[in-house]
Amino acid sequence: MPADPLALFHEWVEGPEVALATAAPDGRPSLRMVLLKSADERGFAFFTNYESRKGRELAANPKAALLFHWKSLRRQVRVRGPVSRVSDAEADAYWATRARPAQLGAWASQQSRPLPDRLAFEKKIAEYGLKFGLGKAPRPPHWSGWRVEPETIEFWRDRPFRLHERLQFVRAGEGWTTTRLY
Repeated sequence: MPADPLALFHEWVEGPEVALATAAPDGRPSLRMVLLKSADERGFAFFTNYESRKGRELAANPKAALLFHWKSLRRQVRVRGPVSRVSDAEADAYWATRARPAQLGAWASQQSRPLPDRLAFEKKIAEYGLKFGLGKAPRPPHWSGWRVEPETIEFWRDRPFRLHERLQFVRAGEGWTTTRLY
């Protein structure tokens, strides 16, 4: 059995898309796809508008689950744990890699809130384009990232006749305990 779930994760990973599950303060679950931007010993990081539904849910209930699923490869990885905000330096570094239209969209979007029509959004984007002139726009104060700090990581592999293979890693101090599951 492998000792390091992150090494195994990087062997398996194919694409940055991941399903992110959060819960509202009343316990109602919410699920959506996000783009994973890093996975290392600190955890799994993604970036978003802190005022979005997911941002508000994570601020109120700082726990999340991730699901990476590769149907064609017949395997998946599940991650669960507390979340924390990434540093300003990390958010600024990622923000600098974003294309200008994506930067302007982050300023203009009132993410997860009602939009009267598409033209209203496009007008806001144009307003911010004029405000910031040419070149990159600064990072908005409401835009940054979250990191899921894994307490458990489970690897699942499809096998014939539904005799699947499951390997669960549970954080134990600085290391991991590993268990095979039915």
